[in-house]
Amino acid sequence: MRMVVASKNTGKIEEIKSCLLDTLSIEVVSMSEYPDIPEIIENGQTFEENAIKKAIIVAEYTKELALADDSGLVVDCLNGEPGVLSARFGGEDIDDNSRNQLLLERIKNVCNQSFLLSLKTARFVCALAIATPEGVVKTVQASCEGIIADVPCGEHGFGYDPIFIPDGYTSTFAELGMGIKNKLSHRAKALEKARDVLEKML
Repeated sequence: MRMVVASKNTGKIEEIKSCLLDTLSIEVVSMSEYPDIPEIIENGQTFEENAIKKAIIVAEYTKELALADDSGLVVDCLNGEPGVLSARFGGEDIDDNSRNQLLLERIKNVCNQSFLLSLKTARFVCALAIATPEGVVKTVQASCEGIIADVPCGEHGFGYDPIFIPDGYTSTFAELGMGIKNKLSHRAKALEKARDVLEKML
């Protein structure tokens, strides 16, 4: 069976494959294999709303099982920002490094240069939606708690990985590498829940 992931992010696709393919006999492909899928406007107020919307549209268009996630970084001292706008924080045209620097600057301003650990608490949140072409939708959600690093560190991963230190560690996701991240991350935890859902659906 084929499952289309509602993303063109290669890093995200690889994470999903590594978390699912060890136990499920399923072909995981990117929506980039369906270039005519119309643009999906992520205008939901929550991660779950965006994930459901993407999964339904991709399943309807491809006539395949579809999996969509909406995930992001929630920073407490920024009142939950960037949240559902994580991928677009600072604008559509800036890269991950610029986005991380912008976020660190915002946190520094709010914390009055103090960078107290108690003010830097944050979490990655991931909502996953699985949709069938017939319109059946299942959702799961998970999070990973941590703090924001003072400066970006590490070469692995993508997005905010260089500035997020998960609880129990002193290194960022980008320093820890994919092997450890895939055991700890919000997406890994959500995919573990999704695996159980997929097994029943398959």
